[in-house]
Amino acid sequence: MKVISPATPLICSLALALLGGCASPFHASFDAAKYDRMSCVELNVAMGEVAKELSATAITRGKVAKTNIPNWLWGARRVATTVTARQSARIERLRQQQAAITAVRRSKC
Repeated sequence: MKVISPATPLICSLALALLGGCASPFHASFDAAKYDRMSCVELNVAMGEVAKELSATAITRGKVAKTNIPNWLWGARRVATTVTARQSARIERLRQQQAAITAVRRSKC
C-alpha cells in the first residue's frame, strides 16, 4: 500500500482549480451601453468572441463536473462543486452579454 503525502490533497485541489480556468467570482460585469456605440461589424466580432468564451467555459465546466474524484481526496469534491458553480455564473453573465449584443444588433443591423 502506498503512503499518501500530506501535500497530495492540496496539490490535487490546486490542479482541479486550475482545470476550472479563470473562474473568479470577481469578474467585472459588462457595460451594455458600449454596444450602442459599435458598428455592425464590431458587434459581429463581439458576438463571436462572447460565443467562443461561452463555449470554452461550458466545455471546462463539463470537464470539471465529470471528473472522477477519488473518495480519499479530501476537499476535492467541494473544490469541483465550487469551480462548477463559478463556471455556471460566468456562463450566465456571458448569456446576458450575448442577449445585450443581440438586442443592439437587431435594432441597428
